[in-house]
Amino acid sequence: MGRGPAARVPGTAPVSAADWRPSADLDALRLRARLYALVRGFFAERGVLEVETPVLSEAGNTEPNIDGFSTSFSGHRDAGAPQRWLRTSPEYPLKRLLAAGIGDCYELGRVFRNGEAGGRHNPEFSMLEWYRVGWDHRRLADETVELVQQALALAGRHAEVVSTTYRELFVHAVGLDPFAADDAQLRAPLAGIDIDGHGLGRDDWLDLLMTHRIQPQFPDERITVVHDWPASQCALARIRPGATPVAERFELYIGGFELANGYHELTDAAEQAARFVRDQQVRAMRAVVQPPIDTRLLGALQAGLPDCAGVALGVERLLMALAGTQRIADVLAFDFARA
Repeated sequence: MGRGPAARVPGTAPVSAADWRPSADLDALRLRARLYALVRGFFAERGVLEVETPVLSEAGNTEPNIDGFSTSFSGHRDAGAPQRWLRTSPEYPLKRLLAAGIGDCYELGRVFRNGEAGGRHNPEFSMLEWYRVGWDHRRLADETVELVQQALALAGRHAEVVSTTYRELFVHAVGLDPFAADDAQLRAPLAGIDIDGHGLGRDDWLDLLMTHRIQPQFPDERITVVHDWPASQCALARIRPGATPVAERFELYIGGFELANGYHELTDAAEQAARFVRDQQVRAMRAVVQPPIDTRLLGALQAGLPDCAGVALGVERLLMALAGTQRIADVLAFDFARA
C-alpha cells in the first residue's frame, strides 16, 4: 500500500505523521504494569486496603504553591455545587475515610496540577498515597524505603539509605543552620544563579537552596530521607514543640529526584482551619484563585481523625528513576503534548 499524507480533519491544526505514537516506549509501559502489581502485592501482604475516592470535588487545594484545575457541572442544580475541582491529591477524602474508621488504606490513581508541565512535570500524573493508623512519620518513612527498594529490584538495583534531619542536611551540605541563618546568609550560596528574588520569603530561599544546591549533590544510587522540617513548612503535619519546633514531616529522594512527602498527620480541626485561612491569605496577597476550603475534611477532623501517618509518592518519578531517564514523557503512554 502507498503511504499518503497524514489524515486531516478540516479546521484542525496539522500534526506530524508520528504524533499519534506513545511518548514512552512499550517496555516503559510494561514496567509501569509490573510496578502497579508490586504495589498492590506489597499492601495486600500488610493488610492495607485499596480504596477509590472522587477525582472531582466541591473543594480545592488551598496550598499556595499548587494550582488546581476546575470545571463546571451542567446537570440539575440540586446535585450540588456546579463548580468542581480536579484533585491535586486524594488526601482529604482518604482522611475522611480514616475518620469513618476504615483503618490502614491506600489509593493509586491520577491527580492533576495546573501549570506544571516540562521535563519532569506533567499536568496529569499518578500518585500513590497511603495511611497507617497509630504510626508516626519516622516509622512510615521506613516502610516507604522498603517499598522503594522493592521497586528498584524490578530494575535489578538496590540503593544505599541515608536518613538525616533537615538541620543536619543543611549544615553538612551548605554550612548553614536553616533555623538560625538570616535571609542574607540563605541567599549567599545561591549567588550566580539567575533568580528573581522579588517577594521571596525565608521558606522560598530554603526551598531554592534545597532544589539548586542540596538535591543535585545526592548520589544517584542513594535513597535520602530528610525528616523534621521547619515548623513554617508544616503543610498538614503536626508540629513537635521544643526549643526549635519542627514539623513531623519527611521527604524521600532517589538520587536528585524528590519522590515522596509524608507527615505525622495533624488531627486538630481548629488548627487545620487556621492553616487553611493562612493559605487563603497568601493566595489573596498573590492575587491568585482561592479554591473553596474543604469543610468536609474539617468535619472529619472534628469527629476524630485517628493518630496516623500518611505519605504521597509520585509514581512517574519512581518510574523515571527505574528507567534512568530525566524526561517524564519517557514513562507516560501519552504526555501532555500528545494527550
